[in-house]
Amino acid sequence: MKTHMTRYFNQQATRSKNANAPRAPIAASAKPMLLGLILAAAMMTPHRTWAAGPASVNLGSTAHFTILAGAAITTTGGGPINGDVGASPIAGSAIGLTDAQVNGIIYAVDATGPAGSVIDPALLTAAKGDLTTAYNEARDRTPVPTGPFLNPGAGNIGGMNLIPGLYKFTGTALITGEDVTLTGGPNDVWIFQIAADLQVGSTIQVLLAGGAQARNIFWQVGSSATIGTFAVFKGTILADQAITMDTSSTMEGRALAFSAGVTYNGDGGSLPTVEAPTFTHISRLTANSETLVLNTTPYFLVTLEGSPDLSPTNWTTIATDTPVVNLCTFTNDAALATATQRFYRAFATTY
Repeated sequence: MKTHMTRYFNQQATRSKNANAPRAPIAASAKPMLLGLILAAAMMTPHRTWAAGPASVNLGSTAHFTILAGAAITTTGGGPINGDVGASPIAGSAIGLTDAQVNGIIYAVDATGPAGSVIDPALLTAAKGDLTTAYNEARDRTPVPTGPFLNPGAGNIGGMNLIPGLYKFTGTALITGEDVTLTGGPNDVWIFQIAADLQVGSTIQVLLAGGAQARNIFWQVGSSATIGTFAVFKGTILADQAITMDTSSTMEGRALAFSAGVTYNGDGGSLPTVEAPTFTHISRLTANSETLVLNTTPYFLVTLEGSPDLSPTNWTTIATDTPVVNLCTFTNDAALATATQRFYRAFATTY
């Protein structure tokens, strides 16, 4: 420590001794080079140093829906859907998906919904209300975009690389010809305000770079949205009218249509990826008993595994009542058993 301190004071003394020493002027020929280096360093600084985009849009109770519609949900053999599905105020008979196709809950307003669907008109009414709130919030965000954030690409962002921010299209927004890339960090946000339609061309991809997350991308669409065949889409669509996913298209996000229906012919639709759930031990009663709290709050699927016994008398799970109360019991008492259940926040107790 003494050696290091001595070296430090010697350095300080040297600096003090030379502080008033005359300095050689910078040669005139070197000044442009120095200025060039400063400008080059500034341009090389990542753009996200200055802005991480706007705040996220609060989806409320719509967050656990992959598809939510105001009219019919139709399909001609689309792939699996990870997340919940619902339609309101239209009758449940207008939901053309099957329980086997949906890795989630199908909510209907009445008993005419698909086999296995849950009748919950109150939940659907609340979700549609939250959809309206989220749509208006995204549409009315300020400050009003200007410059490169207003009608980027003259309305077609295919081939562009967009930083986080609030973007506005005064007409239809296109992603055609080439893929679009959204570059930013895992907490950066993109909001696209689109006055008319959103049209994504066939085979087009929305690419994410730099750690950008689909859960932070919002497309507010004043009319209808169409995702072309074999297209790969990222983000939540908040549409006033219809949403169409053409054959073999995929989506990591949500198709939320307020007034009209959703046509789902894609290969797959999933809620945006969220952080894997983690358990925290908050108490330990005996050697064979403990209470676990699931920390992650977004919607997710959780698999519980235990050994040797997961019979109902040995394992109980209680979740919050959002969106519904999930009382989870397991009947498999094999030496090693697993079970999957949907939760927002769960409390599990083993005995």
